[in-house]
Amino acid sequence: MKITQNSVVSLKYTLENNQTGEKIEETNETNPLVFLYGVGSLIPEFEQNLNGLVANDTFDFAIKAENAYGMSSDANFAVIPLSVFFDEKGEFVAEMFPVGAMIPMSDNDGNHLHGKVLKVDEENITMDFNPPLAGVDLHFTGTVIEVRDASKEEIEHGHVHGAHGHQH
Repeated sequence: MKITQNSVVSLKYTLENNQTGEKIEETNETNPLVFLYGVGSLIPEFEQNLNGLVANDTFDFAIKAENAYGMSSDANFAVIPLSVFFDEKGEFVAEMFPVGAMIPMSDNDGNHLHGKVLKVDEENITMDFNPPLAGVDLHFTGTVIEVRDASKEEIEHGHVHGAHGHQH
């Protein structure tokens, strides 16, 4: 079966920085990437490169940063008062916020995001909320493990159920 709209796809891949060759992420047969194709949950160009493949097909393609996670932007830097990070005693515990740490946070709408600590001074923390792979050209290699039709319920919910998928 070919990968088409509303296919459930299982694949293993290696993701590298296309400029440096540094390995970023890897999946395998035991822990594959399993997703519902065509619902917009992945990088569009990633899905386009998989369109029409079948089980056991291999792939090897690159995606420019601007077509993946975008370019890093200063607009995604924030200077936040230390008081936002006070503990229950009303104190700031600097050891919890070392430069380079990724801090889970929520925006005013309740969306979850991660900020990288860039600088801590007497009054503020400067954080970078750009995606970690912003500005990185990506290179994917891998193999399609399985392709199947999505169930009616998976299509209605917009995600895969069962093994390696969403559990209700």
